Amino acid sequence: MRILITGGAGFLGSHLSDRLIEQGHEVICLDNFFTGRKSNIQHLIGNPSFELVRHDVIDPFKFEVDRIYNLACPASPPHYQYNPIKTMKTSVVGAINCLGLAKRVKARVFQASTSEVYGDPNVHPQPESYWGHVNPIGLRSCYDEGKRAAETLFFDYHRENGVDIRVIRIFNTYGPRMLPDDGRVVSNFIVQALQGKDLTVYGEGSQTRSFCYVDDLVDGFMRFMEQDKIVGPMNLGNPGEFTMLQLAELVLKKVGGKSKITHLPLPSDDPKQRKPDISLAKDVLGWEPKVPLEQGIEKTISYFKTALAQ
Repeated sequence: MRILITGGAGFLGSHLSDRLIEQGHEVICLDNFFTGRKSNIQHLIGNPSFELVRHDVIDPFKFEVDRIYNLACPASPPHYQYNPIKTMKTSVVGAINCLGLAKRVKARVFQASTSEVYGDPNVHPQPESYWGHVNPIGLRSCYDEGKRAAETLFFDYHRENGVDIRVIRIFNTYGPRMLPDDGRVVSNFIVQALQGKDLTVYGEGSQTRSFCYVDDLVDGFMRFMEQDKIVGPMNLGNPGEFTMLQLAELVLKKVGGKSKITHLPLPSDDPKQRKPDISLAKDVLGWEPKVPLEQGIEKTISYFKTALAQ
């Protein structure tokens, strides 16, 4: 198939590009390189099955494709808060442009939504049926509400125009090709430890997250895109729950050195708990994460050692 990936040079998009090309598909990678990096897809340049297009999803685009994966949007707080209006436009106008293209060429279109649609949840773990507990006017709202609006658009295009959609809600994912400065907790801790700095834990470190290794997530993406039972939304993530303190201690153990753990005040609207209910993914896709946190962290540390040395 001929497959368009918006945000194709990003952390997730580049891994997805690799896997689709391995399967014999043609990939068009669309990216404006705000958080995407050419280094992520450098090894694919020159491959006859890969095409790179520098373009911003808020501007219209036309391609003849069979599948569209809409992954374009900064996904870490420092990046999506850098220009909150642009973040909202990327989510909303980008979704409209992807859906318009899918409608015209009758392509199946995939939306990479997020666990952030659940906000600071009152229900734990979070099933797809939970509507969320979101602040519409906070510092994170440009991302949370942008992704919620994109889901609305996907389902309205599906109901009104018969567009063939798939909507996934991604929980915390980590692995090689994350940006060192993306402000996410896994990359923060690893980079701080490798640079011999103290690891900064917000609050007491009792807030929890679940961490899914990138290979597991991409496997879930591809299985979900090619099944015909449901359109979503579907949670994808690792239901193993860890406190920030446990993660910091694991990174210190794996990296070694003299770094210690220091505590800073909690940021605004930081969720206290985040854990996916993946019953639907298990039932429909036969999917669940396979890479344990310790193994995934070792692979990610190895990547950052090389990346920081360059």
